[in-house]
Formats: sequence, C-alpha cells, structure tokens
Amino acid sequence: MLLPALCYSQYSFTNSRATYYGSPDGLGTPTGACGFGGYGRNVNDANVAGVSRLWNNGAGCGTCYQVRCTVPEICTDEGVSVVVTDYGEGDDTDFILSPRAYGRMAVADKSEELYSHGVVDVEFERVPCRFRGYNVMFKVHENSRYPQYLAVSMLYVSGQNDVLAVEIWQKDCRDWVPMRRAFGAVFDISNPSPGEINLRFQVSGSAGFTWVVANNAIPRAWKAGVAYGSAIQLE
Repeated sequence: MLLPALCYSQYSFTNSRATYYGSPDGLGTPTGACGFGGYGRNVNDANVAGVSRLWNNGAGCGTCYQVRCTVPEICTDEGVSVVVTDYGEGDDTDFILSPRAYGRMAVADKSEELYSHGVVDVEFERVPCRFRGYNVMFKVHENSRYPQYLAVSMLYVSGQNDVLAVEIWQKDCRDWVPMRRAFGAVFDISNPSPGEINLRFQVSGSAGFTWVVANNAIPRAWKAGVAYGSAIQLE
C-alpha cells in the first residue's frame, strides 16, 4: 500500500482541479490506458487516478501524487496518495480519481458532500511511491502470444521514478535491443529470444537517468497474464 507522507510544504503543491469516474464498487478500472489490468484496479487500496497533462506519453503510468482538495470544512489537510493507472481528461482537471480516492480527500462524514461537488479545486505534488512488501514485478500482458510476441510492463516501481525505456537481451545478436512502447506502461517486441528473458529498463528519478538490469526477469516458459517477481527495489 502507498504510505502518505506525514508532513507537507505549502510551497510545493500545484493548484488544479479533480473529479472522479463512475465505478459501482469505488475501485479502479482494470481497462485503464496504462495497461496494468487488475493491478490498476486494486493497487494502493484502489486509490488510483487517470491523468492527462501528467501522462507524459505513458511514462506517467505508475507515478504517485498527493492530492488534497481545498473546500473549507470538507477537506482534510492530508488528502490522498494516488497511483496513476489511466489516462483521462475532465473539466480542466489534472486528476480523474477513483471514487474511493476522491472520497478519502474528505473529513469524516463529509464524503457525500464532497461527491456532490463533482469537480473540486485541489492542490497536488509528486511524491515517492512506497509499496510495502513488494519488489518490482514484470507483468506479461494478456495480449502476448508465446513464443512469438512479448508485451510487458513493470509493476510496483517505487520511489519517484519514471520508466522511460525498456530493452531486451537478444541472444542471436548478443546485444540489448529496444522494445517499443506499445501503449501506456506496456512495452513489446516480436520474436524475443527463446529461453529466459533478460530485461533492462531506464528510469529517471532523484539519481538522474539510470539503467536497471533484471537478469532472468521472465522465465523460459512465460505465460500471458502472469506477473513475475524480482529482487529489485528502487528508491
């Protein structure tokens, strides 16, 4: 679960607006534009969001923000920490929140009043993602077809890191080969080398631009729809 920071600087927030999308259970959507599937529905206790200006050609997928509304006597000082899992444009908004996330910006017993606003003024700032108990996982997208087509995304990317590029080690040419950003957080390639899959991905964060190598990230007999664990933790 994403852990909210305990202190906030009044000067680090950006003014914007937020709304929420329809969801009968208040959770995220498994069909979000990031391509996360069920992860996009449930990650961070379903405190998730769609963004537009923060989309960054899909590199905004998986990033985390603290969002707090500014309606007096309705909104908490802390707001809610959300993970970006979708693209969405609203009424001059930067965030389209899951109903659960939107309601958690309100003080106790005021969530219905906040819902009635529909669109609300907010302040937001980028914050490090914290996924307690999880390392980076490599999710083979459901559209993958073993063994001729592989599409993959990274889950539980902690810290303030944007995934900019992914490369795969191709045994036949003995070199790292760029994968294509198919959409959102999903990178793909046709005819990956047989056997275990070695990947490396480039992130931009507090340490600048860094390549992270994941040997044997995906097993030899990989399956579509399965997320594979790793020992990688980012800061």
